[in-house]
Amino acid sequence: MLFLQTTASWFSHIEPLDRKIFYLVNVSGSTDFFDSLFVFMREANLWVPLYLFLLVFTLVNFGKRGSLWFIFFACTAGACDLVASHLVKETIFRLRPCQNPDLADRMRSLAHYCPQSSSFVSAHAATHFGLAVFVVATLRKYTSSWIRLFFAWAGLISYAQVYVGVHYPFDVLCGALIGSGLGYFMARIFNNYVGLISLQHKLS
Repeated sequence: MLFLQTTASWFSHIEPLDRKIFYLVNVSGSTDFFDSLFVFMREANLWVPLYLFLLVFTLVNFGKRGSLWFIFFACTAGACDLVASHLVKETIFRLRPCQNPDLADRMRSLAHYCPQSSSFVSAHAATHFGLAVFVVATLRKYTSSWIRLFFAWAGLISYAQVYVGVHYPFDVLCGALIGSGLGYFMARIFNNYVGLISLQHKLS
């Protein structure tokens, strides 16, 4: 009970700034183009080809170790979703913007549906930032600087959660921090105990 009271007090302090930034993104920063773009970016069908590319890329360049890399990649996604969607959301409840009657006449709800689960934290932000950190930390030695674009990818997907009205900025920020921590942890384990060896290096 004390924990829940402390959490409620905590949210009450950040609520004014959180709502102000939310309105800037969801209302003031809206355009017809962004409406289409950010609704589309939340679709899982958009992410699948990218992650299939990573599977093929690692298998072609690292062989069996590439398959182990993808297992860790999948485990990172699972860990981020488990912590964000279950451990945090089931412990701390926060009403989503699209479910909040106080915001109904001042915000735009663009999502196909508004989940009933807690707004805190964003599982999308946690998962995609966790994967971005894992990918960059494990592959940066073997690729060019393009690999860092995964952070931009995670940022756009996270921004989309606020833009369509399903999360507050603070939900996304905390989700990104949680995911980044888990991604870094998984990358350290992989780099220290498995690692990657380029097939081209082995042949040279």
